[in-house]
Amino acid sequence: MMHSPSFFASAMAFAASLGCFGEAPATPTLPPPDRDLPPSGTQTAVFAGGCFWGVEAVFRHVRGVERAISGYAGGEAATATYQQVCTGRTGHAEAVEVTFDSSVVSFGTLLRIFFSVVHDPTQKDRQGPDIGPQYRSAVFVSSEQQEEVVRGYIQKLNATGLFPSPVATVIEPLRAFYPAEPYHQNFLDRNPAHPYIVIHDLPKIAALKKHYPDLVQV
Repeated sequence: MMHSPSFFASAMAFAASLGCFGEAPATPTLPPPDRDLPPSGTQTAVFAGGCFWGVEAVFRHVRGVERAISGYAGGEAATATYQQVCTGRTGHAEAVEVTFDSSVVSFGTLLRIFFSVVHDPTQKDRQGPDIGPQYRSAVFVSSEQQEEVVRGYIQKLNATGLFPSPVATVIEPLRAFYPAEPYHQNFLDRNPAHPYIVIHDLPKIAALKKHYPDLVQV
């Protein structure tokens, strides 16, 4: 079902009336990393920052991102199902695999968005109302170069004192990424009136457009 711009405006106003924008980090505009990966065609990155619906939706709106897929990372293939991951005992985190054109948007820029408008990186093993290790803040790295960039950026963010608490994001090696069930993919666009989306995820899209307008794609 298609929704008019007035619908989305009303949904955003409803979210604001509930104070939902207070769940975002206090400093959504962050400095860039001191180090970054050089452009080398199409690259991938895997981020975990709470419920994957909103994480996926934000990255889908970033210019240069070719694909964002909700899924699971950190555990085994046999337990990569929503029902099992929800127990918090599989080692998996709800994660999003982002495929991007590195000549348009860099890995470091995606990190900047991840740590600012995608989620609150100071929350450990939770994100807003979602509690458990499956909602942990994590970057799953596929190379030493990715790990160096992420580690250096976390150190920089902690040194700046921009956040009220230390960054709780963990760096984990990417052993495998397992796509989530089809009904989870592109959930925000298909379910814009879902209460969780209205309250927790539409404000993230608004924050991206407000603080990083040059990075937004329709």
